[in-house]
Amino acid sequence: MKVIGLIKLKDTAAFETYRGQVGATVARYGGEIAFRGAFSEIFWNELACGEFDAYVELLFPSRDAAVAWARSPEYGALVAVRSRAMTLTLFGVE
Repeated sequence: MKVIGLIKLKDTAAFETYRGQVGATVARYGGEIAFRGAFSEIFWNELACGEFDAYVELLFPSRDAAVAWARSPEYGALVAVRSRAMTLTLFGVE
């Protein structure tokens, strides 16, 4: 399963802290960070998606693994720093 995140940065120092720790939580559940990038261009926005600065794409071996990661205590421990760092929309696609 792919998990996609749209990120609106709020605090770059907190973002760097989060970014430095989140990969280990993803790996623990069999996932990997497949791509990170900065926002470049919106071609259509018919869903009225809010502004975002960055994008991340995670890959997990299954939906169950992605859900386990998202609900894990390891990732949960990062939510406070994540909340300082960014506003996040995170969703899975199969």
